[in-house]
Amino acid sequence: MAKAAKVEFVCTECGMNYQRWQGQCRCGAWNTLAEFKPSAGQSKKSSVRASVAGYAGGIGGGSKKINDIATSEAEKQLTEIGELDRVLSGGVTTGSVNIISGDPGAGKTTLLSDLVARMSQRMPSLYCTAEESLSQFKNRVNRLKLNYNADELYLLSETSVETIIEELDKNKIKFAVIDSIQAVVTDTANGSPGSPSQVKSAAQALTQYCKQNDVTMFIIAHVNKNNEIAGPQTLVHIVDALLHIDTNDGQIRTLRANKNRFGDIDTVGIFKMCERGMLSVDNPSEIFLSGSTTDSPGSTITCIRKGNRNLLLEIQCLTTETEAEFPQRVCVGLNMNRIKMLTGILRKHTKTKIFHDTFFNIVGGLRIDETETCIDLALVTALLSSLNEFVVPRTTCIMGELSLNGDVRPIDSGVPRVKEAAQHGFTEIFIPFRNYHKSMEGLGAKITPVKTVHELLSLIN
Repeated sequence: MAKAAKVEFVCTECGMNYQRWQGQCRCGAWNTLAEFKPSAGQSKKSSVRASVAGYAGGIGGGSKKINDIATSEAEKQLTEIGELDRVLSGGVTTGSVNIISGDPGAGKTTLLSDLVARMSQRMPSLYCTAEESLSQFKNRVNRLKLNYNADELYLLSETSVETIIEELDKNKIKFAVIDSIQAVVTDTANGSPGSPSQVKSAAQALTQYCKQNDVTMFIIAHVNKNNEIAGPQTLVHIVDALLHIDTNDGQIRTLRANKNRFGDIDTVGIFKMCERGMLSVDNPSEIFLSGSTTDSPGSTITCIRKGNRNLLLEIQCLTTETEAEFPQRVCVGLNMNRIKMLTGILRKHTKTKIFHDTFFNIVGGLRIDETETCIDLALVTALLSSLNEFVVPRTTCIMGELSLNGDVRPIDSGVPRVKEAAQHGFTEIFIPFRNYHKSMEGLGAKITPVKTVHELLSLIN
């Protein structure tokens, strides 16, 4: 009588294996164990070899002294996509495996189509799509008017990891894109495409090949409803870099590295989605400023920080007499709870009565995180400017956090923010008193430190 296949349970969050089902995984997640049966055709020898093989290939040979190990500097290549090179700390690393994730329509395929076309002008490159036909991909390339080397750009529509590796080896591919990791399968694991065992095994097999053959690879990954990579958490540990595209309300896309073994993760890339694809925005402040030359009430300019980049943006506020029983509060790109708190501070400390419909907007469609508190002073200034019909000069930049007692609290990276504003021609900059530094002098702008919201309003109005 044939022996029944052994059943195991795998956590869909972290990929940990269990011999029997249980309610909670060791990672803390509940009801995430999924049943699967290991491949019956996999020999014991191959199972052992797969279990001890590292993500970078086979390991072994015993320990070595550190001075006996040859070192080599990671070689980086510029992709000529400015914001992508910025996020990757000077270009893509040869032989690295990188994951790029994002919501549907964020621009993952568009960005990597441009990238593989550029890389084909230097080396044999392959784009493997398991989600669309080759004619669809070619139509996109033609629509975006991408420049590529027809003799070095290969297209493949395949879901088998083993077949993909054969094509990489046959054509001596040095740069590859896999679209997507949730759509490919490998013979070394059971389960349907996208299951934890398939995602983990496929990623490990592709990474091992890339490390052993100096192939640079980008892998597209789907996200779940929480905007996190779908599949086991081990997928993040396997690859060298993890990039994520955030989609704002408008055409602006922000690219951030949540993991990078060959650089820092503080840099944010700004892109603009248009008919020509994902275009790098070298000077984002030009997008987030309206460019209006007319002074009007309700407009204030501030400086925020995205990663290690300083961005100037314009906050607009409009107040109108309400026609309903209760006034409206509408915010586009801002956190409503923050607005409610700031209006409460104004009512308490400045005795301002706000019985108007109030509308806030961020120029350029950027979404401001709730943790970005440096815009507090600019928000209350824009609100009072619209409410009291006074104009804040467009050559004025205001930044600072407002506490519940009406004091102006310091912000991080005050000096770089002031320098950014001065470089864009702002002649007067209001900052928290505790952020003032002598290095801010000589920048061609008047630096005005403020301690309380009362002091700020008396200086501006």
